[in-house]
Amino acid sequence: MTSAVLSIGSNVGDRLAWLQAAVDGLGSAQGSVVRAVSPLYETDPWGGVEQGLFLNAVVRVDDPAMNAHGWLRLAQRLENAAGRIRDQRWGPRTLDVDIITCHDSFGEVTVQDEVLTLPHPYAHLRAFVLVPWLAIEPEATLSVAGRERAAADLLDGLGPAERSAVRLTELTLRMPDELSS
Repeated sequence: MTSAVLSIGSNVGDRLAWLQAAVDGLGSAQGSVVRAVSPLYETDPWGGVEQGLFLNAVVRVDDPAMNAHGWLRLAQRLENAAGRIRDQRWGPRTLDVDIITCHDSFGEVTVQDEVLTLPHPYAHLRAFVLVPWLAIEPEATLSVAGRERAAADLLDGLGPAERSAVRLTELTLRMPDELSS
């Protein structure tokens, strides 16, 4: 069994619809189960590129057959289905799906190869990841430089401007099992 924490974001087009499509896609992937979806937050862009505001959330998923690279392939399929264009680093996007961390029966999975680095190398610096993650998993931990750290402590270590750039919205995402209700 592997579980993953995924950060999803959008700042192009119908942001809410793109994020819901990602949650739906995660829930409909063979063997994949969405365990939790955070509230939605509107966030300032990160990375220095001038662009519109993002909607961001965090999703916790499980799949008994998925490995870290499988989560990456699924994330990229969802981004491609949303028409994501990769022409500018940290630029605007219809859908961004990042794997923050992945766990298997042995613990946190670490990967560093040409296509994937886990845990996510910037997650500990991004309030738009930490705030929604803590909303669904208050005791979350993340390895940073080989040392496990409480996500709450990582968030506390960020500057006030970074934290204030993450604002709770009244928008919500449906869990995949709510689609038939």
